[in-house]
Amino acid sequence: MSHTISFFSEDIDFELGSSSIYINWFSEAASMENKTIGELTFIFCTDEYLHKVNQEYLNHDTYTDIITFDYSSGDIIAGDVFISVDRVKENAETFKCSFNSEISRVLIHGVLHLMGYKDKQDEEKQIMRSKEDFYLTLLP
Repeated sequence: MSHTISFFSEDIDFELGSSSIYINWFSEAASMENKTIGELTFIFCTDEYLHKVNQEYLNHDTYTDIITFDYSSGDIIAGDVFISVDRVKENAETFKCSFNSEISRVLIHGVLHLMGYKDKQDEEKQIMRSKEDFYLTLLP
């Protein structure tokens, strides 16, 4: 089965450098989790845009760095992943890491959600963080 991984900017001029590196990375992560990538769409946007998505579709009046809409079926992962570039920049400063490091963490976080990992409870958050850390070591 072929996969389609697309990257778009909604209301911001942003391009993810070396998208082929990320595509290969996502495919490797999926394979290691016994999953197959179907159709993944990453949409980069501003805080305000993602806030509106959060209000309209999830009834949450909060700012966030990522919202993942999961269309996965069985072992085939698919979905739309919205990422606030503003929030990622701010988080990179807060966590004293590079923008590239933080955007990579947020990207794999979204993919892990599509693989079925959750992060609502403390134990889930620990597993999610551990998976993020592991897959970040595999990013070239």
